[in-house]
Amino acid sequence: MTTREWLRLRGRQRQRGLLRRWPIRKVPVAALDDRFRPDALGPTRAAEVTYLGRGTVPVPGGTSDTEAWILAALARGARRLFEFGTCTGKTTYLWAKNQSADGTVTTLTLAPTQLDDYRPAPGDDPTAEGHARRESAYTRFLYSGTEVESRVRQLYGDSKAFDETPYVGACDVVFVDGSHARSYVVSDTAKALRMVRPGGLVLWHDYSPECPGVFHTLNDLARRLPLVHVEGTTLVAYRRDPAAGESARER
Repeated sequence: MTTREWLRLRGRQRQRGLLRRWPIRKVPVAALDDRFRPDALGPTRAAEVTYLGRGTVPVPGGTSDTEAWILAALARGARRLFEFGTCTGKTTYLWAKNQSADGTVTTLTLAPTQLDDYRPAPGDDPTAEGHARRESAYTRFLYSGTEVESRVRQLYGDSKAFDETPYVGACDVVFVDGSHARSYVVSDTAKALRMVRPGGLVLWHDYSPECPGVFHTLNDLARRLPLVHVEGTTLVAYRRDPAAGESARER
């Protein structure tokens, strides 16, 4: 490698945050939940799921195979799951396939006919807005027409206008993966923290300097909440204190 090539590589690594310590503490996936704790043979059947990988196939807004496995495993035994940002409906489908038979998945997205409802704020990254609009193009989802569709409640609308009141303190897992514009991440995060039950999990996707709205919002949040960054992924997680009551709920 020539000096010029090395400098270019170093520049790209700096842009991706690979040469500096990211503010949120990294933990192995086993620290997220006991079901991921391996034995001498590796991952155990406690983390076994019905699964659909992506391999090298490009998927709009898609999670990595590792991230999809983690999300699917976290649905096992869960009854109420909520997702900000449906996109293709892959996470929705994996959740519904792996959750309790009496469970429900609620997922929120802008319909293609509602794009004028998108509400950017000053300082939002226009690139994030473009991605959000493109990922709101779907009227058919991966779960559509499947045996788990009846467990999915599909909501349409702008997440800033979404009233989370019926879900406050009731969700086992909340996944924040809607618009990555900072004003949306802030709004979705505030609602997710109210919606999660004591002992439940909030997860965010795309924690990376390449998604500055997510990166900076979560770095700020980590100053007051014990967030963790799951190694080998762009997932950040927060588990609400099981002993937390109404007076202790984060706002």
